[in-house]
Amino acid sequence: MISMKAVALFSGGKDSFLSAMIAEEQGYTIEYGITVVPEEYSMMFHYPNSKMSEYAASLLGFPIRYIPESEYKGYIEDISMKGMDAIVTGAIASDYQKTRIEKLCYGSRTIVYSPLWRKKQDYVIEQLLLRNIKAMIVSVSAEGFTVDDLGSTIDVSYFLHLKDLENKYGINIAGEGGEYETFVYRLENKSIDKMNSKKVWKNSGGYLLLSK
Repeated sequence: MISMKAVALFSGGKDSFLSAMIAEEQGYTIEYGITVVPEEYSMMFHYPNSKMSEYAASLLGFPIRYIPESEYKGYIEDISMKGMDAIVTGAIASDYQKTRIEKLCYGSRTIVYSPLWRKKQDYVIEQLLLRNIKAMIVSVSAEGFTVDDLGSTIDVSYFLHLKDLENKYGINIAGEGGEYETFVYRLENKSIDKMNSKKVWKNSGGYLLLSK
């Protein structure tokens, strides 16, 4: 089988992690991940712990290149013009995110591969559980979440908690509406060791700052 070369837009969160994992299973070789270091509460990219993504990527075995949000458009265009086979994204339902990346690759042979696109949101969580991917909650910004959610691991029990919040408040199970963000810290028997954490709470939302 001919291996296809790809780069992954990678935040260290569950969606980008799972998408990169699926891409590798589908025959792509991820040369490296790109972590866009955003402004606080970016519409496109994860804010909490963006500089920690290299540790999550190490669980899948590829390095990370960090670029500022102000430079990501030119960077993606440059990658596509140099003949990369694919750019892997963790987009699930955000047309805003997906189409902006696709426009940057327009006119090149580089495809945008989003293996979770339009999947049911329950499916995303189920895949985390089936693959033994451990992701913790690092940001919450919707009714029903409290400071106690920060640092929680998405397991079977927490999945039921998310379903309860969906029924009561109408949240998206996979957090696609920005209700929460995650960070992957373990895959099967491989884990990120010796992480420190600090909770930051502002008004009705907050985040968990991680450090090594």
